[in-house]
This record gives sequence, structure tokens and C-alpha cells, in this order.
Amino acid sequence: MKIDIWSDIACPWCFIGKRRFEKALSTFDHRDDVEIHWHSYQLDPSLPAHYDGTEVDYLVASKGMPRENVEQMITMVAAQAAEEGLHYDFDHLVVANSLPGHHLLHLAARHGVANDVKDALLSAHFEKGQDIGDAQMLVAIGEQHGLSASDVQDALADPELTREIEQDFATARAYGISGVPFFVLDEKYGVSGAQPSEVFGQALEQAWRDAHPLIVAEQVGPACGPDGC
Repeated sequence: MKIDIWSDIACPWCFIGKRRFEKALSTFDHRDDVEIHWHSYQLDPSLPAHYDGTEVDYLVASKGMPRENVEQMITMVAAQAAEEGLHYDFDHLVVANSLPGHHLLHLAARHGVANDVKDALLSAHFEKGQDIGDAQMLVAIGEQHGLSASDVQDALADPELTREIEQDFATARAYGISGVPFFVLDEKYGVSGAQPSEVFGQALEQAWRDAHPLIVAEQVGPACGPDGC
């Protein structure tokens, strides 16, 4: 079963959703037959390479929300993350454009390590206060997962990877995706947002049943029914 996931690195709910989905997948009987594909999405493509301010400053300026409301919101998000074993540190988060990180993710996908690199990028951004737009940091993450420094550096300016990323954006628009994370199961079922693990589990079971209907043998043996045996 194929699962396509649209997600941004600079999205706190995407890390939470990843953990909740993984929890559901870990108890799914057919998890070894699931193929996951990560796709790029940017919540704010207009964000400069680096923003001179905190996450709260950025959200107040970009969303026009009162500072008090933003502070309450990120406190709530951090509490939700903690329930999934994540340790968000919004005080030290570096606000940066996520596009370079998406280039690294697409390179990682070619080498079969996209899931691990996605995890590392999200953790770097939300837990470790690292700059997801910094080339040296991206090279370090790539090397930690078996990618060469030169390949990562080339990937950051690779026009072919840019086209792949833009295709992800276009497919998201075609699906009508307006927020992330967004999960598409077997190109048939959509699950929007960081749903509870139980919801992901139900969606996995439903998609699997629909893709693998029960086949009954033509020759039926003795059985009992409503009218007797």
C-alpha cells in the first residue's frame, strides 16, 4: 500500500502528525507492505532565507494575531508535542525558509533515507534550535544519513530537484490540499492534519481492506445460514 505525505519542515503539527502516524503504523498488521513517499509543501514560500526575530515575532507579523494569542497557541502545541515524546523549544527556534531543506529531502528520497532525514530536519528545527536554511547544517544532516557533502551541496541548487518540489506543490493544489500534514492512502483516501493515532489506524485498515478484498472460493463447503444448516 502506497502512502503519500505532504508536509513542511517548518510545521509543528507535521512532526506531531508524523509521530502519531508512525504509532498507528507500528501496530498495523501489514506495515511491512506499506510504502511511504514524502512530498514537499511550504506554508510560507515568501519567507526570507532568514527572519530576524523569534517564532512569536514572525507569527504576530505574518498572521496579524495578538502576541498573547500566539504565545498561548505555541504553548498548547508544545504540550501536544510533549505527549508524543517531542521536546519543542520555540524560544530558540530559528525562523528560516524551508526550501533548502526540501531539496535535501528530495535527494534523500533518491537514496532511500527520506524518512530519517525528515525526522532529523524536524528535530533540528523544533527541538535543537538549528537553522534549516543553513547549507552547512544541511550537509551535516545529510552526512549523518549516508549522503556525501558534495551531493548535498549540489542538491541545494539542483534545478531538477526544484522541478520535483514544484511538482509536489502542483499535486497538492490539484488535491485541494490547503494545510499540512496531509496523508493520501493508495491515492484514494485523504487524512488531513495531525489526527489521533486511532484515526490513522482506522484509515490504514480501511484502505487495506478496499485494496485487498476477500476472495471466496467457487466451491463452497457445508455451512450454516439464516435458514438452517
